[in-house]
Amino acid sequence: MLYRENGQFKTNYRDDQQIFPILQDRWLIIALIVAAVAIVPLFTSDYVFRALIIPFLILSLAAIGLNLLVGYCGQISLGAGAFMAVGAYAAYNLVVRIPGMNLILAFILAGIIAMVVGLIFGVPSLRIKGLYLSVATLAAQFFSDWIFSRVKWLTNDSASGSVSVPALELFGMKIDTPVERYWFVLCFLVVFALIAKNLVRGHYGRSWMAMRDMDVAAAVIGIRPLAAKLSAFAISSFFIGVAGALWAFVHLGSWEPAAFDVNRSLNLLFMIIIGGLGSIMGSFFGAAFIVVLPILLNQMPTWLGIPLSTAAITHLEFMIFGALIVFFLIVEPHGLARLWSIGKEKLRLWPFPH
Repeated sequence: MLYRENGQFKTNYRDDQQIFPILQDRWLIIALIVAAVAIVPLFTSDYVFRALIIPFLILSLAAIGLNLLVGYCGQISLGAGAFMAVGAYAAYNLVVRIPGMNLILAFILAGIIAMVVGLIFGVPSLRIKGLYLSVATLAAQFFSDWIFSRVKWLTNDSASGSVSVPALELFGMKIDTPVERYWFVLCFLVVFALIAKNLVRGHYGRSWMAMRDMDVAAAVIGIRPLAAKLSAFAISSFFIGVAGALWAFVHLGSWEPAAFDVNRSLNLLFMIIIGGLGSIMGSFFGAAFIVVLPILLNQMPTWLGIPLSTAAITHLEFMIFGALIVFFLIVEPHGLARLWSIGKEKLRLWPFPH
């Protein structure tokens, strides 16, 4: 009875085009943002921020970017880790080589550089699709692994190939505590999530979904495949590049090229498949599943008092994690976001059966 739009009349175009047309959704989003900003830091330890919340927020942003490409436009990509690496190394070189570089500007420029790289590797999508396109995007992953390991200029002539970022500072204020880093990442995520939500409702989102459902019919009704596919690659790479810069600067601090290998690309792909393709909310669900579940599985033998070696715990974690992924894909192939949608629909009908 509480989740209904009865009596919420829209008398102008501005009301009809809101990102969240239902009043309850708007209040829920505002409440979640307020709770994330003001309440979560009061009850969360530094370890939870470092190990769970900050990685979850950053990977949610990367998953949103990948979902725009795979879920909304239907272009399969296995090179998300490469675009994260481009964003990370671009931001690092901008900060190191330009004195006084603003941190936010560095991340935005890093995202633009990742966008250009994404456009280059998105060109094959104009002629190929499906499995062949996934192999072409996988080439971006292998190319990034090679270039960031071999070209010393990109790592500021580091002998070991690993790089370390300077202390985070924004407008003269240091960002060094876990809570400050959390707020910094949260601001990026909220802004980019709202941008993504607005994009998929507009011209670009509709053209992406038309190309995903049937590209030939989309071309017949006037949607240009060149603009639709390349814009999806560009915007997706921008989001992922900014997420890569945040991952490197805020979460890692120091890293080497192996931090953005093919496993990172596969993790991001698992996130959007489990969370739900073509759903912004599903990106959050998938990121939470991938980030939180392995840590819980790793700690479960300790909580249950079962004596297991570290190697046994690691292998058991992989086995249970893989089994749960298969289980979710069989039970709900449309992802966890579908369960969320079903719950919302039931709230609209409750307590009536029809």
